[in-house]
Amino acid sequence: MTTKPNTPDAGATEDALNPTAANDPGPALVENRAPDTPGAGPEPDRFAQLEAEKADLKEKLLRMLADMENLRRRTEREVADARTYAVSNFARDMLTVADNFQRAIDSVPAEARAAGDPALKALIEGVELTERDMLKTLERYGVKRLEPEGQKFDPNLHQAMFEVPNPDVPNGTVVQVVQTGYVIGDRVLRPALVGVAKGGPKGAAQDQTPAEAANGTGEPISTGHGQG
Repeated sequence: MTTKPNTPDAGATEDALNPTAANDPGPALVENRAPDTPGAGPEPDRFAQLEAEKADLKEKLLRMLADMENLRRRTEREVADARTYAVSNFARDMLTVADNFQRAIDSVPAEARAAGDPALKALIEGVELTERDMLKTLERYGVKRLEPEGQKFDPNLHQAMFEVPNPDVPNGTVVQVVQTGYVIGDRVLRPALVGVAKGGPKGAAQDQTPAEAANGTGEPISTGHGQG
């Protein structure tokens, strides 16, 4: 009887060569294994932090845009003011010249004008023409002459020097101009020095005397004026 040699099983031999294979839990067990890496799960606090940072950056951006817009508007306003009021000092100095023209014209007596002397008439016309040209030149730079006679007294534009009893015109009406006033843009370059009526009927919305309007009291009118 022939004896069959003991041939080792191939599967047993492989298990013997790889002892860990028999203990391998398989893919299903690996998938169900809990992760052991820290921080692998969701982090809701991190998302909230990012949202807060985004909101903060948005607020800073909007604030910066608002600041830039305010700066742009302020710069435009300053440039416009510089263009309008750059000649203020020069214009104020030229007012003396305008006053001298007016004094020269007013110094000619009415009788001399009526006499019709050709030389005197030509001189007067030349002075008046020069004065008009000067005033037109000043107007091109925003300087305008005030004509307050017959108007209601305005303490923002006029400086009351005295009161004139006159029942024929509303109380507080400018009845005499002592010195011509000028404005540049919306600012007073020089207030008009005026005399105002007193004792007439109340004008429209005229609840105060010119003295009270000028200094806020019933004291005599002050010759000082806040705007030069």
